[in-house]
Amino acid sequence: MSIQAMLWGGFAVLITIMFILDLGVFNRRSHEITFREALTWTLVWVGLALAFNLGIFHFMGATKALEFFTGYLIEESLSVDNLFVFIMIFSYFHVSRAHQPKILKWGIVGALILRAVFIFLGIELFERFHWMVYLFGGLLIFTGIKMAFGGEGRIEPEKNLMVRIVRKFVPITKRIYGDRFFIRRNGVLAATPLMLALLVVESSDLIFAVDSIPAILAVTRDPFIVYTSNVFAIMGLRSLYYLLSNVMEMFAYLKLGVSFILAFVGLKMLLSSVYQFPIYFSLGVIVGVLFISIITSVTIGNKRKARH
Repeated sequence: MSIQAMLWGGFAVLITIMFILDLGVFNRRSHEITFREALTWTLVWVGLALAFNLGIFHFMGATKALEFFTGYLIEESLSVDNLFVFIMIFSYFHVSRAHQPKILKWGIVGALILRAVFIFLGIELFERFHWMVYLFGGLLIFTGIKMAFGGEGRIEPEKNLMVRIVRKFVPITKRIYGDRFFIRRNGVLAATPLMLALLVVESSDLIFAVDSIPAILAVTRDPFIVYTSNVFAIMGLRSLYYLLSNVMEMFAYLKLGVSFILAFVGLKMLLSSVYQFPIYFSLGVIVGVLFISIITSVTIGNKRKARH
């Protein structure tokens, strides 16, 4: 058995066990996740990602370990921007904090499946059609510029394709029934607003993956590195949401930093045939941009709050 096959097996066992513990045991019942609980699970998932990266370093070498860490940072930084979207979705559907974990739990399940499809499809496209590199590189630069100067996005669930399809075939209740996605009303199966919220969360992740997957493929085409770094970032997303949801306004300049990262990896793709940026240089740029944007957000943001 090859080393990578062993790592795939170890990864599958680890994620399965942690998935059962996190989402099936400790958070099986709907409840409002406290700051302490969110901090604990965030540290657990970050610690597991770093420990897994040490395993990659030991078995696959420093280059693969740097690729994993860079991919993980890209996915985590882009995920923070997605947290703003989650907040708007839950606000629109009036989903209480006690019921949000169940939606995010099933959202994670859907994201894991979608990412696997997107990653292996993306790698196959890049291998078969080299010009796709330039297409996605240009798309990342465009997305970065749009994110930086496009203003705040709007959530319009009524225009969402998945929501419209469900509305066409399934009755929708006006009120929320606990944490249930479906109920039987007069013998007829009906969906609750929680189901619509889940559909919008899944579709937003689908759009989000269009940016994040090419961004990581700009760093490495190794499916093992791309998928595992994605999964560790996604599995920690729910706890990260609860950790940051009440202080998101503190990171006003983080979105600008993320847009720069997208533009950078897009440029990296466009220049890949001419020049290959060393992995340590890419990692340095990403870490530096995130550090500067966070420090700027905290310092300048606090000064502005003090003035008001």
